[in-house]
Amino acid sequence: MNNEVTKAIYLENGIDPDVYDFCAKALDGLKERFEEIDKRAELNQLKVLKAFRDNRVSYECLQGSTGYGHDDIGRDTLEAVYASVFKTEDALVRPQITCGTHALALALMSNLRPGDELLSPVGKPYDTLEEVIGIRPSRGSLAEYGITYRQVELLSGDRFDYDGIRAAINERTKMITIQRSKGYQTRKSFSVDEIRELIEFVKSVKPGVLVMVDDCYGEFTELHEPSEYGADMMVGSLIKNPGGGLAPIGGYIVGTHECIENAAARLTSPGCGKDVGASLDVLRSMYQGFFLAPTVTASAMKGAIFAAAVYEKLGYETIPKAEESRHDIIQAIRFNDADKLIAFCKGVQAASPVDSHVTPEPWAMPGYNDEVIMAAGAFIQGASIEFSADGPLRPPYAAYFQGGITWPHVKFGIINTVQELKNKNLVTV
Repeated sequence: MNNEVTKAIYLENGIDPDVYDFCAKALDGLKERFEEIDKRAELNQLKVLKAFRDNRVSYECLQGSTGYGHDDIGRDTLEAVYASVFKTEDALVRPQITCGTHALALALMSNLRPGDELLSPVGKPYDTLEEVIGIRPSRGSLAEYGITYRQVELLSGDRFDYDGIRAAINERTKMITIQRSKGYQTRKSFSVDEIRELIEFVKSVKPGVLVMVDDCYGEFTELHEPSEYGADMMVGSLIKNPGGGLAPIGGYIVGTHECIENAAARLTSPGCGKDVGASLDVLRSMYQGFFLAPTVTASAMKGAIFAAAVYEKLGYETIPKAEESRHDIIQAIRFNDADKLIAFCKGVQAASPVDSHVTPEPWAMPGYNDEVIMAAGAFIQGASIEFSADGPLRPPYAAYFQGGITWPHVKFGIINTVQELKNKNLVTV
C-alpha cells in the first residue's frame, strides 16, 4: 500500500493533511530503533516460549478452578512459568491481587514487621504508595503498624546518592524499595544495569537487607530483569506489560521462597498460603497474555519513541528523548500548561477502540493527592498496557503516555493527539 493510500485513510479518520505530514516526518529515521525493538521482542518471546515448554503447559492448565482452588494445576503451573521467565525461586500470580498498588502493598506488608524501616534510595514513590506507606495518613498503612520510612533523594542527573544511601541504612532497615519507572515524576526510568549496581551496593552495606523492585511498566523492555540480579522480590501488574492486553485482572510477586510464602500467607491466610485461591475462568487470558507480552510491549515501546519524536519536533521536553535508551514503556511530555495536558488526554481517548465518544475530565481519583486526568478507552478497565495517558493536574503539567497493543493503533493515536491540540489552537504544525 503506497503512502498516498495510507494518508487518505488517515484523512478519513479525521486527521488533517498537514498534521499527517508533520508526524510522518517525525517517523523518518526511526527504522533502526524499531528493528532493535523487534529483535529484543523475538529473544524475549523465545524466553517465554521456553518457560511454557519446560513447565509442560497443557490444555488442562487453561481451565481454572472454583471454591477453595485446591490442586489448581493451571494456577500452580502459571506461577512456575513466571518463576522460570524471571529466574526466581517462586512466584505468586493471582487474580485476587487487584492492581499494581495492591501487589506492592502485599509485598511490603507481608515482609515487614513492627519496628522495621523501609528505605527508598530513589526518592519519592508513586502517588498511590504514599497512603500504603503512611506518608499521607491512611487506614491500614505501614505507619499504623509501627513501620517507619525514609528516602534518599536522587542527585542531579538522576544519579544515586551512594553516600546518602550508606548513611541512611541503619540497624532497623529491613527492606529497600526501588521503583524502576518514573511514576508521576520527570526523572528518568532506571535500567536493569543501574538497578543491579544499586542492589549490589545496598547488600554490600547490609548483606541481610531485602530488596524489592517495583517493575511496573518495565517487563520485557530489556533482555533481562532486576530479579536476575539480586532482587529478593519483583512486583508488577497483569494489566500492564505481562498481561499482554488480555489478562482482565491480577498482579504478581516473584522472588525467594520465603518472601513469596510470606506474601501468600498475607493474601489468603496463615496456614493456607498458596494452597488456596480459585483461578475461576481467567487462566486462559493470563497464559495467553503472558505469551504475547514481549510483542505487545514492543508495540508500546515503538509508540513511546514515536510520541517523543513528534512532540520534540513541536518543541516540548520529553523524558526520555526519542533517541535515548528505553527501560519502561512510559513516555513523559512536559506541557507546562493544564489545557495542553487535558487536550492531549482527550486526543488519546478519542482515538481509543472503546469509549472514544467519552470526554475525560480531571477528578479526585482515590489514592492520589491531586486531581488526575486519565484517558484509557481500553478493553480492560484501567489497563495501561493498552493505549492510554494520564497525568496529575499540577506543574509541570506532564502527560504520562504508555501502552499500545498494536503499533498501527498507537501510531494513529499519537497523531490524533496532535490533531486535538491543533483543533484547540494549542499547537501549530
